Amino acid sequence: MIRVLLVDDHPVMREGLRLVLGTQPDFEVVGEAASGGEAIAMARRARPDVVLMDLEMPEIDGEEAIRRIAGELPDVRIVVYTAYYSDEQIVGAMRAGASGYLLKGAPREELFHAVRVAHSGGTPLEPLVASRLLHRMSQERSEDASGGLTPREREVLELLVHGLANKQIAVRLGTTERTVKFHVSSILAKLGVSNRTEAVAEAASRGLVSLSAEDRSGA
Repeated sequence: MIRVLLVDDHPVMREGLRLVLGTQPDFEVVGEAASGGEAIAMARRARPDVVLMDLEMPEIDGEEAIRRIAGELPDVRIVVYTAYYSDEQIVGAMRAGASGYLLKGAPREELFHAVRVAHSGGTPLEPLVASRLLHRMSQERSEDASGGLTPREREVLELLVHGLANKQIAVRLGTTERTVKFHVSSILAKLGVSNRTEAVAEAASRGLVSLSAEDRSGA
């Protein structure tokens, strides 16, 4: 038997889930919770195999409840079952320790499949959720590779490498000197340095830019 805990602040939703899951001979609903706090307490008592967790709940929200349950009961698999699927919610839930992400309204066969896959150690994700999660991860990898710098900041950094002053950079990029100063300040902050020379050296050490002998002498 797969022991399931239902977490949703709507009684009608919990009742519907309990009835639907009850049609499967290998599922047993061992508890219900209407808030994140109740979910944590119930998980401790019932020790379910799988938790079906909504995200928007009173007191403690779903993401925090996932984090606490996953941290305290690592063998419990948590599948988000919600109507919400923003990038922040998907990534936040998965990073908190969710094993899967299913949207409300999915066919009951998908719900059954998600519970069984999670119980077996898999990661059930709807195609829409998987696509958005992969897109977000790709964006984050891209940001990590660029040191968190925007494309315009990368352009300014390249010109700093060549020893150009703010006024020269402004002319080259067709912008104002004040805007360039803003970009330089942002670059220094993101690289964790205090001046232009340190910025060039730090960027080179991270592989964000390459320095020729002429660049090194100019910087």
